[in-house]
Amino acid sequence: MPITREEVQKIADLSNLRFNEDEIDAFTAQFQRILDYIAKLSEVDTSGAESTSHVSLVQDFEKQVLRPDEVRSSLPVESALANAPDAGHDHFKVPKVL
Repeated sequence: MPITREEVQKIADLSNLRFNEDEIDAFTAQFQRILDYIAKLSEVDTSGAESTSHVSLVQDFEKQVLRPDEVRSSLPVESALANAPDAGHDHFKVPKVL
């Protein structure tokens, strides 16, 4: 499936990115290589492969990921705020975002 410069420009616009003509050409070639690779992967017969929920299954994966929750006391406020660059009255003070 070929990708066009216009599609790359549209992706850039949607991502609020600006590229010059050389960069658009480079990204078009890179995107095309990625799409070609994905198409090649689609040709692999995976009918005999067992499904996994995680790519790096270890022997005790279930024990590590699905361990039972333990109820513990919370971190004291003073300890939590000890290294805060700007602590308020029992809370973190952060710059306004909007």
